[in-house]
Amino acid sequence: MQGRQLLGLKKNRLLSSLSETQLNIIKERCLWLQHEKGQQIISQNDPSTDVFFVIEGAVRAKSYSPSGREVSFIDIEEGNIFGEFSAIDHQERASSVFALEAGLLARMSSGDFRQTLLDVPEVALQLIELLVAKTRALSDRVFEFSTLPVQGRVTLELLRLAEKSTDDGVTAQIKPAPTHYELATRISTHREAVTRELNHLVDEQIITLHRRRMEVLNLPKLRALVDQALNE
Repeated sequence: MQGRQLLGLKKNRLLSSLSETQLNIIKERCLWLQHEKGQQIISQNDPSTDVFFVIEGAVRAKSYSPSGREVSFIDIEEGNIFGEFSAIDHQERASSVFALEAGLLARMSSGDFRQTLLDVPEVALQLIELLVAKTRALSDRVFEFSTLPVQGRVTLELLRLAEKSTDDGVTAQIKPAPTHYELATRISTHREAVTRELNHLVDEQIITLHRRRMEVLNLPKLRALVDQALNE
């Protein structure tokens, strides 16, 4: 278990430059939590301020409106962290976090996290870079939601998923593929609109749909649709 813990911390983007001695200090500052698929890790508006390192598995951050509408923000995979906003500003959690699969988390108190930032400037610098990247991604999302129609938002989200999964730049296997409902929660629309746009892409022979798998047959054409939507 200790080997898994150290290896997981070493793979984290904030901690990858640290020595084994430094990693051992951080390891001792953490609580280690196994979780199951679907388990809720933190809840929206929770007053807790701990930070979490994703050692194994992946989680999803999402929120719910008072009427129950679900909005998905980001999937956080191993090597990344979540909860750092509340650890820094001590405000309530902005979103709930659920496990997408069984995995392992390292949980550190905000006090220990702040002390780590003071003790190890490299971690503080990596955190600054991470927060800047998240701010840029948020700015991009605001722009997309404000300017793109549903068709453009669907194709852009598919392009993001496909570019993570392509080996040749021409085709891609998105597996597991998000459901139509999950896609809708990511791009601020409803399931029926996503289904309509996906069926259009199938008719154009750009994608094929399978059970929990999506095949992108023509990645350049998908990119061209995204470019067209962004430039309209």
